[in-house]
Formats: sequence, structure tokens, C-alpha cells
Amino acid sequence: MRKIAKFYKVSPKQFLTAMKESFPEYTESDIKDIYDSIELPRRATKGSAGYDFFAPFSFSLPAGTGIRIPTGIRVRMEPDWVLKLYPRSGLGFKYRLQLNNTVGIIDSDYFYSDNEGHIMARLTNDSKEGKTVDVTAGMGFMQGIFLEYGITVDDDAEGVRNGGFGSTG
Repeated sequence: MRKIAKFYKVSPKQFLTAMKESFPEYTESDIKDIYDSIELPRRATKGSAGYDFFAPFSFSLPAGTGIRIPTGIRVRMEPDWVLKLYPRSGLGFKYRLQLNNTVGIIDSDYFYSDNEGHIMARLTNDSKEGKTVDVTAGMGFMQGIFLEYGITVDDDAEGVRNGGFGSTG
């Protein structure tokens, strides 16, 4: 198996900024404690394709509601690779937990963005049965799979990323 990437935490400052945007009710002390407990993504078994992302804090999502999760995670990967993000299979199957953009795409140059390549997850509970999704801190809620990709023979992209979601147009 080829090793092409490494996960890191974003800086405490970047995590604090992202958390205050989404969860102003948390104190700086709360956010520091959450940051200190963040686990880097990892595979559950030798045969797993997906790297589990763990919830940095507990949350409940009633049917029809959504949430933006600052994961506190960034990833450096080789060029020609992408990290694709999906809900954990069990949560998607049992609760219809979905990423709002269907599949998250983390490009290799996102690591160098002005937000440090902070991976965010916007989730929606699309349950048709009125089920509430309860996720506890440290529970796997999303998985990421690395895939190699190619480009066209006449590709001439020269742009440089400097931002997060939607920053490339």
C-alpha cells in the first residue's frame, strides 16, 4: 500500500476561530478542552479503505436539521491525490445522515489555504422516520478515502488556492 498523506491538527487559533463562528455559546476554555481531545483520523482495520473522522464534541441532530462541524483536522497529501469524505456507513444507513455537498472533496493544495486547510463537515439528518441522530464526542461520524486522479493532456491550470470552500470559483 502506498503512503501518500498525513493528518495533522489545525492550530489552536484556527480551531478557536472556526468554533466561535459556528458555536458562539462555547467559551474559549471549552474550545481549548475540545481541541486538546481531538483525535486524528484513522482506519479501524487493516482492510478498511476509509479513515474515520471523530466528532470533536457531542451533538444531536433531530430529523430535518443540520450542523457545521469544525473537525480541527487538516491533511497534507501528494499531488495527484484527493481525499473524498462521506458519512460513516452506519449513520447514513440508519439515519440518512448526509454531507450537504453529498461528497466532500479535499484537494491536495487545500492544506496551504489561509484557513490552514481546516476540514469542515456540514451534516444534515434527512431521516424520513423522525429519528434523531446522537453523536458523542470521539465517535466516528465521517470517513475519508484517498483516491488518485488524472488530468487531461491539454490541461493548463495555473491558479493558486488561497481559501476554503468555493475559493476556486
